[in-house]
Amino acid sequence: MFGKVLIANRGEIALRVHRACQEMGIRTVAVHSTADASAMHVRLADESVCIGPPAARESYLNVAAILSAATITGADAIHPGYGFLSENADFAEMVEAHGFAFIGPTPAHIRMMGDKIAAKTAMRGLGVPLVPGSDGALASLEEARAVAAAVQYPVLIKAAAGGGGRGMKVARSEEELEEAWRVARTEARAAFGDDSVYLEKYLDRPRHIELQVLADGYGKVVHLGERDCSLQRRHQKLVEEAGSPALSPIERDRLGALVTGALGRLGYRNAGTLEFLWQDGQFAFIEMNTRLQVEHPVTEMITGIDLVKEQLRVAAGEPLGYGQEAIRFHGHAIECRITAENSETFAPSPGRVTTFHPPGGMGVRVDSALYSGYSVPPHYDSLVAKLVVHGVTRAEAIARMRRALSEMVVDGIDTTLDLHKRIVEDPEFQAGDYTIHWLERFVARGRG
Repeated sequence: MFGKVLIANRGEIALRVHRACQEMGIRTVAVHSTADASAMHVRLADESVCIGPPAARESYLNVAAILSAATITGADAIHPGYGFLSENADFAEMVEAHGFAFIGPTPAHIRMMGDKIAAKTAMRGLGVPLVPGSDGALASLEEARAVAAAVQYPVLIKAAAGGGGRGMKVARSEEELEEAWRVARTEARAAFGDDSVYLEKYLDRPRHIELQVLADGYGKVVHLGERDCSLQRRHQKLVEEAGSPALSPIERDRLGALVTGALGRLGYRNAGTLEFLWQDGQFAFIEMNTRLQVEHPVTEMITGIDLVKEQLRVAAGEPLGYGQEAIRFHGHAIECRITAENSETFAPSPGRVTTFHPPGGMGVRVDSALYSGYSVPPHYDSLVAKLVVHGVTRAEAIARMRRALSEMVVDGIDTTLDLHKRIVEDPEFQAGDYTIHWLERFVARGRG
């Protein structure tokens, strides 16, 4: 096992990785920008190194600075967290080339799954179902028109190197296709430096279902159940559940067997999440995230498995000590992502937190790097806390989330606490009756 791990991230995920390392007797190195000098992960780590000014490109995306910090502190391995460099295959290669272990998948698998077209091609070859659409990047608008006519409108133009909803446009008719094609390519070029796009059939009422997997690189792959991430605003997840209110155990087992078999043949290693659209009992693969997910705590709550510790063990060369038959699912878990944004306008709200009081009690978990007096910087993602609850049933989990939201106090900045309070009170949410389009309409109703 590693003696010292450098955490190449910030905020709640850096603190999450530190906690797992601490419990395993592993020393930690925090890297930070000048804006994060007083951050909680910096205060708690065994060592810390400033790697640059506030701008992410000069600090948390500064590969040379991160590798230098690992070298001077004598780290054995680097954990990338999520975001920043976590799915950068070149970074993973450089980490390994400099003699450190990369706590994640192989660079080859990161690169494959980072290209949405390559990922879909690989999954198709492994027998995983896809959304109908183009076989690869579209060479021209004329080709887009031909594919759209074959799969029928509405269709979705998507950036091949995309994510987070950027470079993604819906066309409901041939008249709208040219504009969607132009805008998607422009956004893709600006966001990813690559204007390659592909086309998929646009599903009108799907749920976003993802499956968590662990693989040891020796051929053993297990799944830890599904998460329902359908509650999204502008393709950004706000609420996640494990398991999905829509799936039966039979459907979960069917998807799990398909995915673990495919990844075993692929030779995958470490943690990963495969994302699907689910509609009318059919699954369609959309992408794979080769990293720890923001919403991983709901999986931990229903399985009792610490995903970060498993990542560390696998990266250290240890095989998984259990098979699929040992995985047991207990109860239901829900996560609300609390962000430093106004609940009505979603305007960012950085600033000093005057009071922070996390809720507690049975079945409540708060992953956050906030503390009273901490100043939320304006330079990074607005996520400030993940409120996670577990209950024996979904109804109990909702009741517990309602109570936990009412207890939570974050003063001094605006947060989305009020939005989450409204969501859990909504009858349709309580019934589990929602799709990926539900939250946009819910927010619009609140403004009307």
